[in-house]
Amino acid sequence: MSCCPACDADIDVDEFDVDRDDEISCPECGSNLVVTAVAPVQIGRASGAAAAGEQPQDDDEQAKPFH
Repeated sequence: MSCCPACDADIDVDEFDVDRDDEISCPECGSNLVVTAVAPVQIGRASGAAAAGEQPQDDDEQAKPFH
C-alpha cells in the first residue's frame, strides 16, 4: 500500500493495474499523483501543467506581448 505525499492517506494501488508514469488521484485530498515505480508501487506528486489541470499551449496560442 502506498501513501499520498500530500495528505499521508493510504492509497491501495495494485502493481498489476498500473504502469510507471500513470497518473492517479488521491481519493482523500484529490491531489494529482504519478506512479514512479511499480514493484513495489511508489507514487509521487505530479508536476507541471498536468498537475494544475492545464493543457499545454500551442505556439500559436501563447500570449504575445502588447506593443
